[in-house]
Amino acid sequence: MRAYVLWFCCGFWLMALSAEALLPARVSASPQSLTAAASVIKPQAYVSLDPVPRGREFQVAVLVAIARGFHINSHKPSDAYLIPTSLTPQPSPGFELADTMYPSGRLEKFAFSPGHPLDVYTGSVTLKLMLLAQANAPLGPTTIPLTLRYQACNDASCLPPVRVPVNVSLHVALAGAKTQPLHPEIFSSNPPQPLPR
Repeated sequence: MRAYVLWFCCGFWLMALSAEALLPARVSASPQSLTAAASVIKPQAYVSLDPVPRGREFQVAVLVAIARGFHINSHKPSDAYLIPTSLTPQPSPGFELADTMYPSGRLEKFAFSPGHPLDVYTGSVTLKLMLLAQANAPLGPTTIPLTLRYQACNDASCLPPVRVPVNVSLHVALAGAKTQPLHPEIFSSNPPQPLPR
């Protein structure tokens, strides 16, 4: 029964890619299917402070709008073979990742798995990172590249998993510079405090 669910729930792509360690050759997705998978979501990045002083922690949020009729697995999917949603900052001189905060998903039943709810994100979801601007963070306008990885599925099949680039723009200032919180509707009312010296 699990093999039947795996085939029809997540399609051939998921079965092939999640088992790639067992296969002698890697299965690649077509450019058209990757484009379709990338178009299912619309990410938008926000930063919690402006400017970001050196030596200060700050948050980055990525709001992910998911197309109607689709879902993506949560960061902690229901089964090991399902691909989790993840947000990863790329190496950026002067910045350090302190924490990644994923919201809980919601258990939902689908036609392909009526007796086995899946932990998913639908509609929209906000993923957050806590970052540290180190003493050598480049001053002035800068960009931190992120990678959003997910697999989008509808009620019948899954598209291939994709990695979508997301850029975060911010302004870095000298340590101790006056700053102000941004986007209170997204971030906590208590902005990150300076690290102890």
